[in-house]
Parts: sequence; C-alpha cells; structure tokens
Amino acid sequence: MSKVSTVRKLGVVARVANEQAKRSRTLRAAKGAVATTARAFGRVLHQLWLEVTGVIFLIMALSFAGASVKEYGKYHAGQTGLGRVAIAICCTVTFAWFGVSSFLRVRKKGGGGAR
Repeated sequence: MSKVSTVRKLGVVARVANEQAKRSRTLRAAKGAVATTARAFGRVLHQLWLEVTGVIFLIMALSFAGASVKEYGKYHAGQTGLGRVAIAICCTVTFAWFGVSSFLRVRKKGGGGAR
C-alpha cells in the first residue's frame, strides 16, 4: 500500500470541490455578484483617487500662486531676478492644470454627479 501525501489529497479534494461549484447555480450567481460588486467598488475608488489627487494638486497650485505673488513683490523691489518669478508662475500653472485635468478625467469617466 503506497502512502499518498497530504498535499496530493488536498489537491484532489480541491479539484472535486471546484467541479461541484461549477455545477451549482447558487455559487455561480454568488461569484457573479461578488465580481459585479468588486467592479463597482473599483470604479468608485478610482474616482475618489482622482478627486483627492485633484484637490491636492489645486492646493499646491494655490501655494505656488502665493509664492508667485511674493516673488513678484521681491522682483518689483529689485531684490530678485525675473527667473524666480517665472519659475513660480510655471509651477502654479502646471499644478493647476494637474488638478483641473484630474477632475476632467473623473467627469469623462461618467462620475460627474448631477448634470
């Protein structure tokens, strides 16, 4: 009599259970429900991710806008060069675009809320 390993026995049991599950309408329906729910949650989480990153980018753009005003004041007083003002303005515009485009992606995906 040969000894059959526990792993092999578990493999056979898993295969038989899988075959039985494929025949069960209830289990197939439950699997479909879980897949549909997971897809819906995935879409919502992606929308939330885009909105949160958009808000963070817009907050950063506001911070850069304040720095731009401050650097322009220094430039006007002759304390700094035009390059620092240009960099601050470029950063402001870039981060504002990142924030706005993130919200546009949410709207494009159909998660824009009331229309």
